[in-house]
Order: sequence, then structure tokens, then C-alpha cells
Amino acid sequence: MRIVMLTTVDNPYNPITDFDKWKQYDEEKGYFTCEYLARIVRGSDELSETDQDQAIENAIDEIVNLNILGIYKKIVA
Repeated sequence: MRIVMLTTVDNPYNPITDFDKWKQYDEEKGYFTCEYLARIVRGSDELSETDQDQAIENAIDEIVNLNILGIYKKIVA
């Protein structure tokens, strides 16, 4: 199973293996990456899990490609 996450270049924690510390650091810096990603995802409860995962990855790719602040990166496991 492929896992894709969005993070910032300065966050020392891995959102896949240490989500709680990652999120705390993210929010302390004022990034609120999870909330930002949620605003960009074009998903629906009617999508299959696979399609929902693809919608999330598409949103992550969009954020990383635009990357206006130059702080976002994609992690794949």
C-alpha cells in the first residue's frame, strides 16, 4: 500500500511515522497543513477509497507544484 503525505521542508517529524509530533510542530509554526490540504482536495463521500486517495494525492501534487511559499514537499512511503 502506497502512502502519500504533505509536509513542510522544516518539519523534523515524519507525518507517516510520528503524526502527533508532526502536527504539533506544523500548527505551532502556523502552517495548518492538514486544513490547507482539506481545502484543496476535490473529494466526495461518493468516491471509492481508491478514488479518494487519488484526489488527495492530486491535491498534494497541486500544492507542491504551486508552492508559493516554497515550504511544501510530498512524502511517499
